[in-house]
Amino acid sequence: MSEDPLVIFTPSGKRARVPAGTTVLAAARRMGVDLDSVCGGRGICSKCQVSPQFGQHSKHGVTVRDDALSGWNAVEARYDEKRGLKPGRRLGCQAQICGDVVLDVPPESQVHRQVIRKAATAREIRMDPATRLYFVEVDEPDMHEPSGDLERLNRALKAQWNIGPVEAPLPLLRKLQPILRKGAFRVTVAVHQAHRGPARLIDIWPGLYESGLYGLAIDLGSTTIAAHLCDLDTGAVLASAGLMNPQIRFGEDLMSRVSYSMMNPGGDLEMTKAVREAMDQLAADIAAEAGIAPAAIVEAVIVCNPVMHHLLLGIDPVELGQAPFALSTSDAVECAAAELDLTRLNPAARAYLLPCIAGHVGADAAAVALSEEPGKQDELSLIVDVGTNAEILLGDRNGVLACSSPTGPAFEGAQISSGQRAANGAIDAVRIDPETKDVRFRVIGSDLWSDDPAFDFEVTGICGSGIIEALAEMRSAGIIDASGLIGSAEQVGTDRLRADNRTHQFVLYETPDRTISVTQGDVRAIQLAKSALYAGARLLMDERGVDKVDRVVLAGAFGAHISPKHAMILGMIPDVPLDKVTSAGNAAGTGARIALLNRAARAEIEQTVRRIHKVETAIEPRFQEHFVAANALPHAVDPFPELRKIAPLPDVSFNTGGEDGRQRRRRRKG
Repeated sequence: MSEDPLVIFTPSGKRARVPAGTTVLAAARRMGVDLDSVCGGRGICSKCQVSPQFGQHSKHGVTVRDDALSGWNAVEARYDEKRGLKPGRRLGCQAQICGDVVLDVPPESQVHRQVIRKAATAREIRMDPATRLYFVEVDEPDMHEPSGDLERLNRALKAQWNIGPVEAPLPLLRKLQPILRKGAFRVTVAVHQAHRGPARLIDIWPGLYESGLYGLAIDLGSTTIAAHLCDLDTGAVLASAGLMNPQIRFGEDLMSRVSYSMMNPGGDLEMTKAVREAMDQLAADIAAEAGIAPAAIVEAVIVCNPVMHHLLLGIDPVELGQAPFALSTSDAVECAAAELDLTRLNPAARAYLLPCIAGHVGADAAAVALSEEPGKQDELSLIVDVGTNAEILLGDRNGVLACSSPTGPAFEGAQISSGQRAANGAIDAVRIDPETKDVRFRVIGSDLWSDDPAFDFEVTGICGSGIIEALAEMRSAGIIDASGLIGSAEQVGTDRLRADNRTHQFVLYETPDRTISVTQGDVRAIQLAKSALYAGARLLMDERGVDKVDRVVLAGAFGAHISPKHAMILGMIPDVPLDKVTSAGNAAGTGARIALLNRAARAEIEQTVRRIHKVETAIEPRFQEHFVAANALPHAVDPFPELRKIAPLPDVSFNTGGEDGRQRRRRRKG
């Protein structure tokens, strides 16, 4: 008898077999997938839209045939006629599952939409933007001294502002003459003059233009895209917005996307199109939020990892998937924003991508280096930008080292049984009483703890910072041993521990409709992620010849929200006094803003990256050694003396042994 069809939902990664003929919406509800619907499946509200992903999916081990879903029906046809469906979309309440299928749930179809936690960090920046406004009085045409309008504009710019000459794209040449005459030859021009290369005319207005110029600082991450809209005159951040990177449907981690490109001809172009469309829409959304015309946005500075860098530029990332991990270019890239299909901005807007450091250490790490300046510090600083791929910098005035470590998506809540992205209702902080094992938690969207009588909030899952705290609290309470093994109810003394096949799970929250727990698989996923992170840091410390650092800086959206104490209990970061662990917020985004608002900073970072020494984790034998030792909680070898001063961990072991085969438990203080 043939197996039931396998259905896999992205970006959650949840998978299950369901009977053929089950609607997508019914399957999503059965599997706990975040798919919206308010009309009861009648095809009216359209909130349950999904995008089937046909073809081969090596990451998931399935090939999706064209007939994996039932055919287009009358309800979908009527809805498409009345209100329109985006190409490739299906209504989840109408489409039936007929074969193995991968289904992407777009952000607008998710009930609990992601909270993009990449706010702009307050920072004093010396203003020297590449694009500025200049009011000029241009000589009128003279038959006795014939010259073109552009030439006379250039003479005025040189005489009155000592800049130029400017190059003018054809669309601006077309409007130059009528605007000069409309303004009686008194005009305001926007000129882009980068730290190198020619000056360019970006726009022109009759008379005195006072409505302002704006730029975008964009942090293009593998999971999220965050943008800050900045006033190019004052540097003020007028609005910040973000969205999920739609490339997630092609693979949650970077190597999965490289594999997709390798396995699917034209797959790189699909991913390029998806991310460009998302960025263009984000630009329009952030302009609307700030109440400005999108055409007033004349510049964009973009930071991203190497795979995102290549995919944004339309370069196949296949070479980044194999040694020696060669970049098409590691230099900074300046181009017209329109070349990146950012059509909502000013038609002549410019785009600048910071330089990459090496094959797996990208422009985002360069932006962190620009923001945090480890090479200018007396203290030996370890800077960790935590995400799906962790970029790590170690340095002081004597030099800076860098590496990239493949942590995977577990820190983002993926691959976790009750995991989800950071959205309202997600548990993001946990406390466990070491004696009673009672649990209290906090969720995104509420400032109250769950044991507060006034707490009344729907709990939907657990995000990355929540799972970190949950595991660390379980380790501190003796629910998990140093190897990462979860004990049984009998061994630990709480009915929150339930048998889960041959292992156990710890229940954090339970209602008749939902159970949120930590499983043994969850622990293993976090162990793998944190081991990769710690091993990368230790590799840089080995290269520098040190056993400790002076301070640790946690950067990135995730790094900004994790508790340093809980991170150290798990052994995610090297042992230092807790007051030496700080958060830099979205340091990559801050670096992008610095480069947007100060053109000298662009020249500086282009020089700085050439002095950073890259360590390649993929070919370092010691990486595997450090990785294995870091599997223990907090570590198999490193003693963590600073941690033990503030958080002595119980010495428990749940390994099987003894004549009756039952697990034994040992406990000692210290």
